[in-house]
This record gives sequence, C-alpha cells and structure tokens, in this order.
Amino acid sequence: MKIAVTGASGFIGRHLLGVLATAGQDQVVAVSHQTQDLSWLPNGVAHASIDLTRPPSNAYRVLGEPDVLIHLAWSGLPNYQSLHHFETHLGEQYQFLRLLATSGLRSLVCAGTCFEYGMRTGELDEALLADPRNPYGFAKDALRRELEFLAAETGLALTWARLFYMYGDGQAPTSLYSQLMAAGARGDAEFRMSAGEQLRDYLHVRDVARYLAALARNAPGAGIVNVCSGKPRSVRSLVEEWRDAYRISAKLVLGHFPYPSYEPMAFWGRNAKLRQLLGGE
Repeated sequence: MKIAVTGASGFIGRHLLGVLATAGQDQVVAVSHQTQDLSWLPNGVAHASIDLTRPPSNAYRVLGEPDVLIHLAWSGLPNYQSLHHFETHLGEQYQFLRLLATSGLRSLVCAGTCFEYGMRTGELDEALLADPRNPYGFAKDALRRELEFLAAETGLALTWARLFYMYGDGQAPTSLYSQLMAAGARGDAEFRMSAGEQLRDYLHVRDVARYLAALARNAPGAGIVNVCSGKPRSVRSLVEEWRDAYRISAKLVLGHFPYPSYEPMAFWGRNAKLRQLLGGE
C-alpha cells in the first residue's frame, strides 16, 4: 500500500513515520514544506516537499499517487484560541484536500480533535453532536463537515480520527510532559502545575501513531473514530507517574496555575469503535 503522511515532520508525524518504516510493509511518502534538512526522515521513506497553502495543481502526483493519505498537518498549535484556524487555515486545508480528492485520492485519514465535543463532561462517544467552543475545535469540525460533503460527491473514503491527549518525546516545549522532562534535566527543586484534579484521556504518541497506521490500512471510510485510551486519568496522577518513571526529584507545586477555561474538568473518550475496527488491538 502507498501511504502519504502530511505534517510528517511534526510531533505525531515523526512517530507515525517510525511505525510505518519499522513495519516495512508499505511505500511511505513523508510530506512537509522542508527541502533541505531531512535528517528526521527514516530510512526507506520518500519525501515530497509541498506548501499546503499553495499546492501545485499536480499535488496528487507529487505525493506519489498514494492509496491513502494520513493528514496531520495543521498550523498555529498549540494556540487553540487563534482566529486564524477558521479565518485562513480552514479554507487552505479544504482546498488542498479537495484538490487531492478530485485528482484521484480514494482514501483519507484526517486528524480531528476532542475539542470538537465542546464543554461536555464525562465519557464522549462518536454519536454525540459536535459543539466546539474554541476556534481550533470549530475549524476542525467545519473541515470534517466539508469533507463529508466532498466524500459523498467524489467517493472518497473518509476516516476522521478524533485525537484526544497524548505525550512523548518531541512534543512541544510548552506541553506538560516536555516541561516536566526539562525540569528533570535541569535538576529543578520544584515543578509548578495546576492542582491536577482534572480528568483526561491520555495515550503515548507511539500508540496514537500505531492506531493511525492501522486505521489507514484496515478501516477506510470509517467516519468519526475516537483515538483514545477510553480511561479517565487525573493529570496529577499522570505527572506523578512520569516523575517516578524518569526519577525526577522535583517536588510538585500544585495549584500554581489555574485550570484552562476552554475545557471542562472531566472528560474522556469511548474507544469501543476503535477497538471494533481494529479487532480489539
């Protein structure tokens, strides 16, 4: 199978390339805007340089005419409140994907976000109507709806991978995981964070990558799929686990930062559909 990955040089993308390259069963094309330093590219993975905001008319051919595209590219994160998500980037994203779909692309796995569910509390199921409350979630949900119309018209097999929280090497420096690792590397005496009582759904990024690869190979046209653990976990307990696993001595200073206003205190995903599609994997 020919698999192309946009956003390939990003956090999830690099781990996904590693999963695909290690399996060795697919022809993989990493898509990014880079043209020079490709040291992050795994052996055996091809590269295509494309500016998604100004793609060439033969973009599908430049990508190697893949059987499936795993679309991870999105700009401006982790600033979820920026209006650019729908004022400019939403249109750019749709036009790029429409170009591919009308040029021959038959299957698409597109990254969504748990923020599409909005300010709901508790377990979140794919059957719930989307109700996004920040610009990023709104733009992602709008793109999903546009792609559903496009799929009905072109026959594109659409799988919308609704991602929850993740962690791992290479994550943005502002992420909780990366900040804790940096504090450990510096030998900080304290690590400041929120009270940590919020419940979230976390997966290691390697597991996220593994699920995305499996969806691309085995679940074309699956619609919305929660990519999550299905288990609520307090942020405090997760940070304590990371601290113990990496033998970080910093004392946790709880309650230093307020809880984010753009997300509810307790939510997690239901992953029954994911497990059914992938045979309980």
